[in-house]
Formats: sequence, structure tokens, C-alpha cells
Amino acid sequence: MASRYDPNPFEEEEEENPFSGASARGKTSGQSNFGGGAFYTTNPGTVPPATNSRLSPLPPEPADFYNPTATVDVPLDSMKDLKKKEKELQAKEAELRKREQEVKRKEEAAARAGIVLEEKNWPPFFPIIHHDIANEIPIHLQRLQYVAFTTLLGLTLCLTWNIVAVTTAWIRGNDATIWFLAIIYFIAGVPGAYVLWYRPLYRAFRKESAMNFGWFFLFYLLHIGFCIFAAVAPPVVFKGKSLAGILPAIDLVGQHVLVGIFYFVGFGLFCLESVLSVWVIQQVYMYFRGSGKAAEMRREAARGAMRAAF
Repeated sequence: MASRYDPNPFEEEEEENPFSGASARGKTSGQSNFGGGAFYTTNPGTVPPATNSRLSPLPPEPADFYNPTATVDVPLDSMKDLKKKEKELQAKEAELRKREQEVKRKEEAAARAGIVLEEKNWPPFFPIIHHDIANEIPIHLQRLQYVAFTTLLGLTLCLTWNIVAVTTAWIRGNDATIWFLAIIYFIAGVPGAYVLWYRPLYRAFRKESAMNFGWFFLFYLLHIGFCIFAAVAPPVVFKGKSLAGILPAIDLVGQHVLVGIFYFVGFGLFCLESVLSVWVIQQVYMYFRGSGKAAEMRREAARGAMRAAF
């Protein structure tokens, strides 16, 4: 039998806060069970706001921050600068196009007139001449052209060594005039050889021109004659000491051994140059006769004589 003191089973019970007793007990006792810490306060009921926090709140993101199609506002000044730079680039491009067309027009006019514009490419460290045997000379003539170029370089070496030998002779008491003559031989000989016989041979092989072959034969024979004359160096000009040949070498070796040796070396260089040059002109002449250029040259000479007569 239920007693009158029994609670009502249908009556709602009050929910008991599990933390209310601890806070009440803390208030009554005036002490806390915590020993301290970074977040410990003596009065947990009143917590001051965190005004000295190091973290600042992030700015709010725009509404279209994640929208790839959103328009971006560009300042008007930067737009004006971009348009100005674009106009400058277009003007430069038009000027370059105009110059390119002008250069192309000049090249076409030169090609129609038979003028070949040659780019200087040799020597590589200081280009002063145009020289491209591998791309401009036929394959069957490249070896002969290379040997002819070797004779040009050989002449340069001979005249350079001639300056050295004559300089030693001048220092040992000979006349200074022989030194000036050696300088003249070099200044006139090397460019003259390139213009008078090497360049005509290069053009003759490249264009198959009979007239260029004629110029080559004429001046290359003079080149061979000079090399033979220099190798002997007869006492014609200043007792022959302006050229490092065999006769002045024999004359000077008894007086100054070093000077005589230098002259003997020069004699050997001029002899080697002469032999190589004779081989070159022989090979060029065989090709000239075998290719039919001799008959073509005679016909051109006959036509030139008739034009001169009329």
C-alpha cells in the first residue's frame, strides 16, 4: 500500500545540474581544488574579455570570392598605360616589318643585277672575308680549293717569318731599309694574293666562270715566280737581304749564326710554298682543260675583241 509520503510517479522531476553542487561548494568554502595554471582565476564567475589577444579577426570574404567569372576592377590609370605600351609595340613592329621589306627588296634587286651579297665569316674571331668552301664549292673541287687556301696561308706565314728574319739582320747591323721592304712585302703581298688570285679561283669554282679562271692563272703564275725569287733571293735589291732566301743565308751565317739560321728557315718555307703552288696550278689547269672552260674562255675573248673593235 502506497504511503502518503511516496512521491508522485507521474510528477516531473527537476533535472539536477551536476556542476551546481561543485560551484556551490566552492562559493561556501571560498577555495578551489585547482592548484593554478595559465587559465586559473580566483573568481571563476566573472571572466574578463580577451582584449590583449595576438590573433586579429580575419576580414570578411567578398560574396563572389570563389566565383571565377566575377569581374575584376582595374584602375583607369593602369589601363591607359597598357594601351600606350601596346601602341608603342605596334609602332615598333610596323617599323621592323618595313625595314625587313626594304632589305628583302635590296637583296632581290642585287640578285637580279648579278651581285652576290657575301657575309664576312672568316676568321671566326675577327671576320674580314667571306669564306665558306663546304657550302659554296662543289664537292669534287673542295679538296683543291682547300689546298689553294693553304697556299694563301702559307704565303702569309712566309712573309711573316721574312719580317722576323730581316728584323734580326737589321738588329745585327744591316741597313734599316731591308726591314721596311719586308713590311711592304707583307702589306702588299697578303691582301694582293687574296684579291688577285685566290678570290678569282674561289669564284671560278663556285660559278664555273671561264674569265675568273683566266685571272687566276695570270696572277698565280706571278705568285709562283715571286716565291721562287724569294727562295733564292739574288742580290738585286739591297743585296737580297730583304728576303729570307738561300743566298743571303749563306752570306750571313758566317757573320751571325742566329741570323743565318733564321734566313735558312725562311728559305725552306719559300721552297715549300713554291712546290705546293706548282701542284695547285697544275691541278686547276687539268680541271680547266677537262671541263671545257678553255674553249669557253676563247669564245668569250673573241666576243670581247669584236665588241672592242666595233
